[in-house]
Amino acid sequence: MALILIVNRPYSLADENSLKVEVSQVLRKASTYLHSISTNGGYAGIYSKDLTERYGEALYHHAQPTQIWVQPPGTPSVGQCFLRVYRITGNKWYLSAAVDAARALAWGQRKIGGWSSLVDVGHFENDVETVVRKDGRGTFDDNTTQGALAFLMDMDEVINEVWLTETIELGLAFMMQSQFDNGAWPQSYPLRGRYSDYYTFNDGAINDCIKIMLRAHQMYGKSEYLDCAKRGGDFIILSQVPSPQAGWAQQYSQDLKPVWARSFEPPGVCSAVTRSNIYTLVDLYLYTKDKKYLEPVPKAIDWLKTSKIGEGLWARLYELGTNRPIYGDREDGDKIHYDYEKISQREKQSYAWQSNWGIEKAFEYYERAIQQDIPSTTTKKSIPRRVDRTRHVSDELKSKVKDIIEAVDDDGRWLRNEMISSEVFVRNAHVLCDYLEAIGQ
Repeated sequence: MALILIVNRPYSLADENSLKVEVSQVLRKASTYLHSISTNGGYAGIYSKDLTERYGEALYHHAQPTQIWVQPPGTPSVGQCFLRVYRITGNKWYLSAAVDAARALAWGQRKIGGWSSLVDVGHFENDVETVVRKDGRGTFDDNTTQGALAFLMDMDEVINEVWLTETIELGLAFMMQSQFDNGAWPQSYPLRGRYSDYYTFNDGAINDCIKIMLRAHQMYGKSEYLDCAKRGGDFIILSQVPSPQAGWAQQYSQDLKPVWARSFEPPGVCSAVTRSNIYTLVDLYLYTKDKKYLEPVPKAIDWLKTSKIGEGLWARLYELGTNRPIYGDREDGDKIHYDYEKISQREKQSYAWQSNWGIEKAFEYYERAIQQDIPSTTTKKSIPRRVDRTRHVSDELKSKVKDIIEAVDDDGRWLRNEMISSEVFVRNAHVLCDYLEAIGQ
């Protein structure tokens, strides 16, 4: 392996300007290409190189030509990229592309107000102001409905359109309508008598709902939005497992018992969910100044600290009562495994059964919050504004930028395994935006 030496050279305005031009050109080239293959302004998750096939989250999730992908990093995430470039550069082409994504999401919204991961926009009419919505369910899984609303609310800071206001208000009403009396949210709504009806923390469902309602209150000032978020926080307090396992489960039945979801997801206390709930409780405290939201946190931290399975490593799930790490496996259904090494290789690769999940950072976030009021991760602006031109550009960032520039092909595509991926576009576009902000574009 070659040894690469990074030598700090004196700042060169000519070098910086040259790289800035390249970054701007590549961003426009890649954005123009992706926009050219959009479906009425919206995007699939993955496209085959020849554009004959398209998918949602992965290659097992086929999408029809008139469908767009809503779950991040789908259409809302791509729209956020365009909006961010516009806010950095003032280039109105990017604003137009962001508006196209927002319009597609408005037409993909269900009549009830939520979104599913894939929505059909074949009925979209660009010259019609009144949005036509279809029947269907809304999901909170994987930040789908919440992610769509987050982007649309960011757009609402930039443009003032009746169709956008109606879409946001309908979405927020859906979130309040689908909330249980105890403050929880299901995985999807309307209810249908399956595990998706359970009170669901898994994949950030409740956490992302609370985040959106706090943001909505911050932007629009309606007390019902804050009340909704606070009820969500009350459910987090209500559903905490008693000490010494004072964390939270991924999902709960209506009698507040941790419960099976999919066949490979047994009930147990979940380290990843507990980490997310610590963040959400601290955010609620920072926003409301109500210390009741901090009270569950020390016990949760104590449980996490005693449940490590290695240095900076936790199991995802711990058995109720014994606190033994437990695992599931799609290959043998609802069987509980106690030995990680005995679950299938496919399961190890497809589901995060062991990880760090940034748990130590959650501890730090709590400690900083009780020492002094710090900016909430929930209510900060999701799209940074322009920064001072004197900000330092690290060699690491420059290296990433140059790699991204070299990786784009002649058509403006970043290919991964010979496929076009919205996820790759979003990741690379944000790095290029980081650079433009760092040099004060």
